[in-house]
Amino acid sequence: MSELDKLREQIDKWDENILELLNKRTKVVLKIKKAKEAKHLNRHSPEREKHILERLKKLNTGPFPNDALYTIYREILSASLSIEQPLKIAYLGPSATFTHLAAQRKFGSSAHYLPKTTIKAVFEAVYRENAQYGVVPIENSTEGMVNYTLDMFMDSDLKISSEIMLEISHNLLSKTGTIHNIKKIYSYPQATAQCRGWLEQNLPGIPIIEEVSTAAAARRVSEDSTSAAVASELAATVYNLKFAKRGIEDHKYNYTRFLVIAKDFPAKTGKDKTSIMFSIKDKVGALYSILKPFAKHKINLTKIESRPSKRKVWEYIFFVDMVGHIEDRNVKKAVNEVKKECLYLKVLGAYPPAE
Repeated sequence: MSELDKLREQIDKWDENILELLNKRTKVVLKIKKAKEAKHLNRHSPEREKHILERLKKLNTGPFPNDALYTIYREILSASLSIEQPLKIAYLGPSATFTHLAAQRKFGSSAHYLPKTTIKAVFEAVYRENAQYGVVPIENSTEGMVNYTLDMFMDSDLKISSEIMLEISHNLLSKTGTIHNIKKIYSYPQATAQCRGWLEQNLPGIPIIEEVSTAAAARRVSEDSTSAAVASELAATVYNLKFAKRGIEDHKYNYTRFLVIAKDFPAKTGKDKTSIMFSIKDKVGALYSILKPFAKHKINLTKIESRPSKRKVWEYIFFVDMVGHIEDRNVKKAVNEVKKECLYLKVLGAYPPAE
């Protein structure tokens, strides 16, 4: 037996050991399932998943990379949940949108994904319990907030249970794989905005037509050889399109943040952020009065965004992200003090921050 054959034999034995351990782990998962049923507990525990993944990353001494470790265990956790019944995840569809990719990154391939045509439909699916979770975009690192998602929280009682950060790379896709003979371009407005410079330089004067998603744009282009779509690599595979040009985004460090919405938010993990929304009283120094309690209780605000309330002229709703869980003593004190200065205040969620 050659040295290579001996090494391969070792790999085969380790694979057998891994398989045996996975099945032993699954038997324990089934016992946990029964214990949760007896106590009427939620079968999905995001805070427990977070703990498992963080613990393994700390224990890993290499050379196996942490990114790959995360991906593997994400699938192990997804498969474990699916033994009873797959989680149902609503997302802004159709198939192959960046929201779909973000959802898969969070919940793994064993979850059951429900594409929705609008952000409102994602909220409704979770509210009506047709899905346990929903995934919606909230902001892009270059183009800012997705205002419609912010607006939905004004009338919804759903909570933010977690967030996902996804690096975005846009491609120009067509049936022919060339930029010649392109008479129109389809995509989602946020996507074309992130590629504005490249499109103006390379395809000046070509009309850009709005679609409900990048995947919907790719689907439309799959039926028209004179058009192109700005969409993801997955969309090229799903809709059998060719790459006219890869990586056309203007900024190469381009990230989109997605929110996972649910009926409730998870328990404290020790490393959390809290999101709130509020409307302030119309008076001199109102915003200063709102911000003062956060400084007083030494709370780091990571985002402040305002939107017209659409209920009264010149009335604004503020959205704030802060470091810490709403059950933390200093966070709770600050929020209670802020509430006294508000016309309205709602805690949207407390959850682990994205990697």
